[in-house]
Amino acid sequence: MASSPNPSASARSRVPVIDLGPWRSGEAGARERTAARVDEALQAAGFLLITGHGVDPGLAARIRTAAKEFFRQPAEAKEPYAVAVGGRGWLGPGAEANSYAEGAASPPDLKESWSCAADEPTGNPSVDAEWFRPNAWPAEVPALQPLVVEYIARMRALSDELLELLATALGLADDHFTRHTGHPTWGFNLNWYPGTEVLGEPLPGQFRIGAHTDFGTVTVLDREPGSGGLQIHTDADGWQDAPYDPAALTVNIGDLMARWTGDRWRAGRHRVLPPPADAPAEELVSLVYFYECDPHTLVESLAAPIGRVVHDPVDSHAYLRAKLDAITVS
Repeated sequence: MASSPNPSASARSRVPVIDLGPWRSGEAGARERTAARVDEALQAAGFLLITGHGVDPGLAARIRTAAKEFFRQPAEAKEPYAVAVGGRGWLGPGAEANSYAEGAASPPDLKESWSCAADEPTGNPSVDAEWFRPNAWPAEVPALQPLVVEYIARMRALSDELLELLATALGLADDHFTRHTGHPTWGFNLNWYPGTEVLGEPLPGQFRIGAHTDFGTVTVLDREPGSGGLQIHTDADGWQDAPYDPAALTVNIGDLMARWTGDRWRAGRHRVLPPPADAPAEELVSLVYFYECDPHTLVESLAAPIGRVVHDPVDSHAYLRAKLDAITVS
């Protein structure tokens, strides 16, 4: 995903920059102050920018270079890797429409993706067959696999740290969420947003990614700034360009976390604008890590005074499968 460079002041105030340095320092009161800011932001918009995360920006840059090498190949070279949503490989043009998750009709999303997911077997054959299959990698770009594997390991560790921060923000034990991430599922998408010369002029109501919320616990996004970029939605401000900080990763919570908190926190609703008329050749690549939890975790809403709405308990992965199926274009 990407962001327009001119977010409103209200968008910037609702999506604060959280420096993880004080959180990690052990300084008296630092963890509590950080957690309080996180709680406030997730109630307002479901989004954060985080700095001090320790992830080398050069790694993301190298991944983008390798990803573009793959995406810019002719369709016949990519077609052997074609998969449907939830698969491991290439999601070609027209494969996905994220607005379907909200029940909205729209043309398919204007993007291509390379997708991989959790691949370390649990030993449970039925679970492994659905959620822990081997990943595919493009033979044409051998540099991509080791770069992505390194990046994913960093994202997994960072996501567990964020879940500990979220638990502290709610006044819970540090491991309230991470006790359910001993062998979690996750997904990772390299989203390629080419210019109109590749995918054509946008149709009415067509976006690079249609309006939706993510489905899991936390999403960690490394994005490039662009004119056709990320927007976030809040009840107070409607759609606003998302703030961007080149030193920051963008974090938002998904549906499972919102349900877990009894809607104290909102799942971050967002969309990605199509290439603008004044920059039709704009090309962006986003690195999107979707974190979830152990397969078939029972997600139950936290009671008041933390939670505000009591949702029916859900099987985390029955929920995820239904959402992945919903955004698949037949």
